[in-house]
Amino acid sequence: MEILAIDLMKLGDNAVYIGLAALGLGMVIFLHELGHFAVAKWCNVYVERFSIGFGPVFLSRKWGETEYALSLIPFGGYVKMLGQDDADPSQLTNEEIAQDPRSYVAKSVFQRMAIISAGVTMNVLTAFLFFIIAFMVGFPTSPSLIGDVRPGMPAWESGIEAGDRITRINNGKVTTFQELQLGVALSSGPLKLEGNHANGTPFEITVDPDATGSHPQIGVVPMESLIVYKTLSGQATTRATQTFEAGDTVTKVGGQPVNTSVEFHRAVAANSANSLDITVERKLKPEGKSTERPATHEVTMTITDNFFRTLGLTLDSGPIAAIRRGSPAEKAGLKKGDKLANLDGLDIGTKIDPLKLPVEFAKRAGKEIDVVVTRQIVGGGQESVSVKLVPDDIPGWLDQPERKGEPLSIPSIGAAFHILPVILAVEPGSLAEKAGAKPGPIKQMTLVRRKDIPGNTDELNNDSYVIPFEDVKDEINSNNCAFAFWRIQQFPGRRVFLTLMEDGKPKDVELEPQLDKSWPLPIIGLYFEAEQLTLKADSFGEACAMSIAYTRSSALNIYMTLRSLVTRRVSYKELHGPLGIANAAYQVAQQGPIAMLLFLGFLSVNLAVINFLPIPVLDGGHMVFLIWEACTRRKPSERVVIGTTYAGLAFLACLMALVLYLDIFVHSYPKK
Repeated sequence: MEILAIDLMKLGDNAVYIGLAALGLGMVIFLHELGHFAVAKWCNVYVERFSIGFGPVFLSRKWGETEYALSLIPFGGYVKMLGQDDADPSQLTNEEIAQDPRSYVAKSVFQRMAIISAGVTMNVLTAFLFFIIAFMVGFPTSPSLIGDVRPGMPAWESGIEAGDRITRINNGKVTTFQELQLGVALSSGPLKLEGNHANGTPFEITVDPDATGSHPQIGVVPMESLIVYKTLSGQATTRATQTFEAGDTVTKVGGQPVNTSVEFHRAVAANSANSLDITVERKLKPEGKSTERPATHEVTMTITDNFFRTLGLTLDSGPIAAIRRGSPAEKAGLKKGDKLANLDGLDIGTKIDPLKLPVEFAKRAGKEIDVVVTRQIVGGGQESVSVKLVPDDIPGWLDQPERKGEPLSIPSIGAAFHILPVILAVEPGSLAEKAGAKPGPIKQMTLVRRKDIPGNTDELNNDSYVIPFEDVKDEINSNNCAFAFWRIQQFPGRRVFLTLMEDGKPKDVELEPQLDKSWPLPIIGLYFEAEQLTLKADSFGEACAMSIAYTRSSALNIYMTLRSLVTRRVSYKELHGPLGIANAAYQVAQQGPIAMLLFLGFLSVNLAVINFLPIPVLDGGHMVFLIWEACTRRKPSERVVIGTTYAGLAFLACLMALVLYLDIFVHSYPKK
């Protein structure tokens, strides 16, 4: 079973990153315990043991009166003081121990408060310093630019478009995409979004996030740059007249300049019917050990023969799932639940393949067309409703169903509908007919890697990729047809197996996708690097101000996350335990020292906030007892201290079991 994202076969290559991750995590724990230790010593408290880790001690050494130890369970640490031991809470009320002037319980309430709060104080201070260094050096992050909007999601319905920039959420400033994601994920209701469209026009809209998943989301994806990261195996780029290289910067499509990845994708989709020239700017490789900035030159690649692959089947269309605000569909009076039945006198399902509707509407851009839909009548029954609308000039299949359960978007009219797992017709003479496919329901589709093609690899990471269409445990699967069809286009080097239902029994049919040279594909298989914004302070004072704001927002986000977990706005499945933290640290360590500093800073704030929650055993629980003592001038009873301490230990044990279960059995950490 894969737990951590560490390939044991490459352990030597990754040893540095593993070591840095372990060192960083250990340092955060060490600094927290060092805070307790230093203030305890300052208050002349006898410290018996300073331990990193819990449980049995496997390495220790005594300097002076204190034993310094490394313990077996590396999930935290502790400072054991005379009169303060969570394993024996009765010490806190023991009068005999209190007679020793160097015991913890013999100290004044405010001295004990200082000792207890020193750990979280140290974490906040170190986080603040980590953030200052990061802002002084500068670090890249994704700006709050929208690169893609998922069909049918709240942002798509509200009219947000690719290329838009969101600047404020509920009057709070937003600069980075991470801030945008957190603002949405930790929301408790509708959000007011402000920003600017790609053409500079300001907007202010209200969006109600989708909370059906593990956390609220609106369905936006960060902007890509125009710098090539890699090419997709089997796509048109692999058949170009020249090879695309990582680091190439796309400058033109079809001879026309493009300035953003949004412009690039739209230009490719609009011109995919013809051979297409893609011009990139490429760095010349320096000769010898030259320190000069490498020169660049232009390279133009020509791409041809880029078409959809089909199975010779016509699938049934489902109802309209979403309509964009202000779109031609909304203006014409189309509604959610309507089923598209006829376009310009052509029946959808017999004369027009529902999968081609995005293209058919785009062909009629700027012209008034007749559309007939089937609409449910209140109280039962159906009626046919005829409307007229004028499609916008937006290419079909520009919004691809990249995620399971997404509807198929018709960008030119601003509507999205589902494709149902039901075969209406089989093309006469097609391979599907020869394979025995017949009209009826489909149970699932499986994409199987072709091993007869040497070096045939793709990003699916397994030989058989199953997409279910029916599953009573997951209703989203019944809406997977558009997603499955798009997977065929993304990974063309695979055979397709359909599990059909005939006479109530499953039947597997093997199909070979065929090129449809009347249907151009709107992608060419280029992956781009993320668009980046560098956050860097111009002075030390500005770095301090930015660090204070970042520390404060990090703490607030943690509290809001806890609130969302309690109210079930965020699922408990979003929690990660020690293995998840170790995995994240390992991943971040590979991104460089500044990324590691930011991660450790956030982890320090996290540790400070969690430790100061009013839970017995944690620092916050001890502080509650001390506040009680300060207010009432008497200590809590031994019965209360022991009972609440053991309850706190039980709660933490259950929480640890839960996050370990999630780490091992729920979360999937990618291989490296």
